[in-house]
Amino acid sequence: MGGNKQRPSWHDLIAGLSLAGLLLPQALAYSGIGNMPPQAGIFALFAGLVCYAIFGSSRFAIVSATSSSAILLAAASASMSDGAPAMRLTMAGGLVMVTGVLFMLAGAAKMGNMTDFIAKPVLRGFTFGLVIVIIVKQCVEIAGVRTEGSSLFDIVLELARQFDHWNQASMAIAAASLGLLFLLERIRLLPGGVIVLLLGIVASQWLNLPAYGVKLVGTIEMGLATPSLPQLTNAEWLQLGEIGLGMAFILYAESYSSIRSFAIKHGDDVLPNRDLLALGACNLVSGLFNGMPVGAGYSATAANEKQGAQSRLSGFVAALVVLPVVLTLLPAIALIPKPVLAAIVIHAVSHTLTLATFRPYFAWRRDHVVIVAAVIAVLALGVLDGLLVAVGISIFLMLRQMSAATVAQLGRHGRREHDFVNMATFPRASAIPGVIILRPDQALFFANADRMMSRLRQMILATDTSVHAVVLSLEESPDLDSVSIEALRDLAVFVAAQGKRLVLARVKDAPYTVLQHSIALEFPDMGISRLSVAHAVSLALTPETAEHVDGELHFD
Repeated sequence: MGGNKQRPSWHDLIAGLSLAGLLLPQALAYSGIGNMPPQAGIFALFAGLVCYAIFGSSRFAIVSATSSSAILLAAASASMSDGAPAMRLTMAGGLVMVTGVLFMLAGAAKMGNMTDFIAKPVLRGFTFGLVIVIIVKQCVEIAGVRTEGSSLFDIVLELARQFDHWNQASMAIAAASLGLLFLLERIRLLPGGVIVLLLGIVASQWLNLPAYGVKLVGTIEMGLATPSLPQLTNAEWLQLGEIGLGMAFILYAESYSSIRSFAIKHGDDVLPNRDLLALGACNLVSGLFNGMPVGAGYSATAANEKQGAQSRLSGFVAALVVLPVVLTLLPAIALIPKPVLAAIVIHAVSHTLTLATFRPYFAWRRDHVVIVAAVIAVLALGVLDGLLVAVGISIFLMLRQMSAATVAQLGRHGRREHDFVNMATFPRASAIPGVIILRPDQALFFANADRMMSRLRQMILATDTSVHAVVLSLEESPDLDSVSIEALRDLAVFVAAQGKRLVLARVKDAPYTVLQHSIALEFPDMGISRLSVAHAVSLALTPETAEHVDGELHFD
């Protein structure tokens, strides 16, 4: 990477002005998704913009409320509050704070790659299902009806049952707003969200929309809020910690994807641990002011980069532009029709609803079933249970791959003395007389060591009496735990009992040191080579070239 260019320029002013027109409508809209008052999204916006500009690393990342975190917040707070509005707001604030603390702990522990534990196909499937849920729930808001049920199918069924009660005026406003948003997005310099909001305010007054049953944003209380800790029991904090872990995974996966994409594009450094701390500060501050959870959403970050931002100053500029608008135009913001905000949400997330994201997985015939399972889990089980299933699928895939125990037998490829390949893949590869060369295809660790050794013993027993040496390549094992070392010791005992010599090849530095001071002391005739398989074969064929001196093996 070529380093981050953080020199402020006039481009930051232009980017900040443009971002203000995008972020304020989204902040209000995402508050509705999170089932929070409008000021929650606004407080979150200021917390994200200011804190990340101070502590973050990316010159393009814009941190604010996101659609995915908003719907997770709504589902989590509703499930823990038993329908009590005051308790729901308290639990929501606590959840955002817990998420911020988890981010900061992960940053302090340098766990910048923690999202790698959620498989990208699973995450994309979960996000795709989440977008569908968001759109359907906004349709419920537009229709002006109430639905019960956690799964998407229950919501759709209930929505269909109440077809006769749909608010036609609300649906017309949403359709017009959505059409205008898609039309205005083709004109780069026009803030489509702001224009649609202004037209919605005018329509609200001119057409008297409340008389037709159209809901408005309503009064926004933006007084001088003071930071406060939610009054919760230890059990409730623990429950928030469990859900906050999932929230942190989703927020960081979304944020890191945005940050990394634009860093690679411009040759900037990626500092994941610093960004974890920055996101932690953003969410902790937002939670203290009862704001929404925040992350670096792709749409706002892409807009910042597209406007030519050169430093994190653009986030400060956006905050400074939004501040006087909020302070002076609160009565006007209260007149925004909720169907307009729903249209803004649908427009913002619709760009994610594309099957092109999944096309490579189906073309590669890899992980396509996993993607479909993640989508179905969200749609059928709801957001929270769907998230747990998605994480569970990721862990299952990781454990399945790590715990596999397959062994390849290697042979010399043609006349090239140093080329040894899998004989099952290259039938013309020839075995070395008197030597069997074996290579575990997975790294040895506690979960697969015993099964791997069992497979090795079977293959050794299947050899004829002419084989006097076994070469075991450990190129796939960067390190060895105690279970693996014990398993290798048992293998050495078995090979010796068969009257054969064991030679370990391509041993990495860390296990080499451990093996020298453990198994090698007990089996001085065993060869240990950090070099190629060809070198290990030469040791197996000419054992007199190895001598044991002062507890270490030295090879000529």
